[in-house]
Amino acid sequence: MTNPNDSTPDGDLLVTGELTVLGRIVSASNATLVCEARADGRSQRCVYKPVRGERPLWDFPDGTLAGREVASYLISEALGWGVIPRTILRDGPYGPGMVQRWVDTPESAGERGERLDLVDICPPDRVPEGWFQVLLAYDGEGEEVALIHADDPRLQRIAVLDVLLNNADRKGGHALEGVDGSVYGVDHGICLHRENKLRTVLWGWAGQPIGGVLLADIEAFATALDGDLADRLGEHVTVAEVDALRRRTRDLLADPVMPQPSTHRPIPWPAF
Repeated sequence: MTNPNDSTPDGDLLVTGELTVLGRIVSASNATLVCEARADGRSQRCVYKPVRGERPLWDFPDGTLAGREVASYLISEALGWGVIPRTILRDGPYGPGMVQRWVDTPESAGERGERLDLVDICPPDRVPEGWFQVLLAYDGEGEEVALIHADDPRLQRIAVLDVLLNNADRKGGHALEGVDGSVYGVDHGICLHRENKLRTVLWGWAGQPIGGVLLADIEAFATALDGDLADRLGEHVTVAEVDALRRRTRDLLADPVMPQPSTHRPIPWPAF
């Protein structure tokens, strides 16, 4: 899949543009800055996460969260899915960090109205047709609510990618529907661990077979992992983690079914 927003010349701004900080996303666990990359009278909005703003994680001691985000992007691109916005490592106002193309959404463009997000909550008796109910919970006022997500092939592609990435933090707010009609996944800093850490809100397809087109892409990806892609990933994550990615890929090809929750905490908290 080719993302028109990542093509040249605008795509080059992520590499060559001077980063100007516009603000900070205060809800993020690590330093996450909204920036503009500017050069030659052109600009492109982006997200910049400096390495120096990362909180150490005891169970992800190797490398950096920024490097894991770049590795996840390379995997998405190698699959041909284009579901992670263009992501690079570069220097910025606060040192080296991850820079990722900003995704404009209907909400940010003031066009969302009353429609549901791809992952949302609603009363249990109002789950729309064509949506999965993932769990029941109570809101801050003690009212029962259902965590739901759309049965949407664009979102399903992200769910399959998360299995390969071993994504430990797929929150509802990390799946974005762009104004261009594509669905993107963001925030992949705690992916690619060699132990099973899959935590996601996208359990609606659990136990269902993976479609033929997705499976063909995964087969091609497995071949690419036996080439120089492994070396490129090895610049950002450990050799053991690349080997674990290879095993997850082969296991999914051998049994092309979406996994069931298998840990005591299968959903990240908070869920959004």
